[in-house]
Amino acid sequence: MTTTLSPLETQVLDWLASQKDAMVALLCDVVNIDSGSYDKAGVDAVGQRFSAFFAEHGLLTTNEPNATYGDAIHVRLDDVARNERPVLLMGHRDTVFPKGEVARRPFRIEGGKAYGPGVADMKAGLVLNAFVMAALKRFGSPVPVIGLITSDEEIASPSSRPIIERVARSARCVLNSEPGRPSGNIVTGRKGGVFMAFEVTGKAAHSGGNFEKGISAIGEIAHKIVALHALTGLRPGITVNVGLVSGGQSVNTTAPLAQGQIDLRYVKREDRAVALAAIEEIIAKNYVPGTSARLEIRGEFLPLNAGEAAADLFATYQAAAAQAGLQVEGEFTGGCADSGFTAAVGCPTLCATGPVGANAHTPEEVLELDSVVPRAQAAALTILRLPPE
Repeated sequence: MTTTLSPLETQVLDWLASQKDAMVALLCDVVNIDSGSYDKAGVDAVGQRFSAFFAEHGLLTTNEPNATYGDAIHVRLDDVARNERPVLLMGHRDTVFPKGEVARRPFRIEGGKAYGPGVADMKAGLVLNAFVMAALKRFGSPVPVIGLITSDEEIASPSSRPIIERVARSARCVLNSEPGRPSGNIVTGRKGGVFMAFEVTGKAAHSGGNFEKGISAIGEIAHKIVALHALTGLRPGITVNVGLVSGGQSVNTTAPLAQGQIDLRYVKREDRAVALAAIEEIIAKNYVPGTSARLEIRGEFLPLNAGEAAADLFATYQAAAAQAGLQVEGEFTGGCADSGFTAAVGCPTLCATGPVGANAHTPEEVLELDSVVPRAQAAALTILRLPPE
């Protein structure tokens, strides 16, 4: 069903439609800055480029500094105090790629598609949020709107999580501009994830002359990996993957040490405790007598579970997207994102409201350039059509 646009909606949508070249130019600038999660200087350089854009458009920014990771950037339309809770437009500017990746494959456009490190995940989403906020600053917004640009999502947001949760507790709703799905849909549900490392200790011995005196940490870790992988399906949606292993001293020595890293994914919050207890039991068990092991949680995301309020928000977004010429449904994905943190504190959240992309975390990462403007229009129209609180 088509709804007649108000004069304000027409102004905002028309302005966004005129900004495609400017959006692409800003995207080129930020993609061509290396910004791996541990590269604070690079992540902050991307933040400075966005801050310059915000200043050009009269938006106000403040930085929340961090000594190890990139600073968090808070954005607002103005200093006007309102009683209403704000809409939060959120995204991260770090990537998974090492320093030097931009030199190897800088931003480029071929056949209406854009390529480059982080082009879809998720620098294009940040560009979308920036232009939506600029449009609302230029023409006005009936509801308060704020932005948050974080710095370390790709490593489970060790510095940003408390900031995200704090801001979300005071927000009305969240649009997290992770890349839209290849289908064109947004994400209304995500798995939670726990990222762990474990270490097994054995005893070194010459594998020819004193084999019987050795205790193989590699033999132990092999048993543990089989048992850990068998936990997949423990409950619907639970998967356990040992994605990295290392160990040993030399080919002719029984391995005194071995390490592994575990990725646990789950759907419901109560599944976490069940799966984690099973993992801890396997790590504590000795399959090879004389070995010992320890387990460490290194990071985690919470699941995004849609509630009634989020369903209402999605209905508003879906209608707004239709007005922008898009047919959008909600999808569930096994991937994790910061949107799980905002949903967990009770803030209605939609994820993957950014432009449509694919092949994230690979050299083939791609962005559909024709999706940038209509997805920005859908986000802006969603904000403009939220009822007053």
